[in-house]
Amino acid sequence: QVQLVESGGGLVQAGGSLRLSCVASGDISSIFAMGWYRQAPGKQRDLVASITNVGRENYADSVKGRFTISRDNAKNTVYLQMNSLKPEDTAVYFCNAKGIGLNYWGQGTQVTVSS
Repeated sequence: QVQLVESGGGLVQAGGSLRLSCVASGDISSIFAMGWYRQAPGKQRDLVASITNVGRENYADSVKGRFTISRDNAKNTVYLQMNSLKPEDTAVYFCNAKGIGLNYWGQGTQVTVSS
């Protein structure tokens, strides 16, 4: 089992920045990728960004050039630096960890961007 705890959400004005953090604990050796998803009210949960154990990054087109995902393996932590935030970035952001046949979620953190 893997536990994920997110932090760093909040309210920010359009154009501002936030950094989300996700700390993983438990059977970390079973995980080969971590990422962030988001879900706005009435919408499906979509991938925002992911990063593999070898550092390969993947981003949704809507956040490319504005968001950066990174990881600190020593701290079992993945970060999402969000710059130039837009009102349409408002959502609950969920940390995700994947292994072979495994899929774990954090509890989510709210990000609200005001116009």
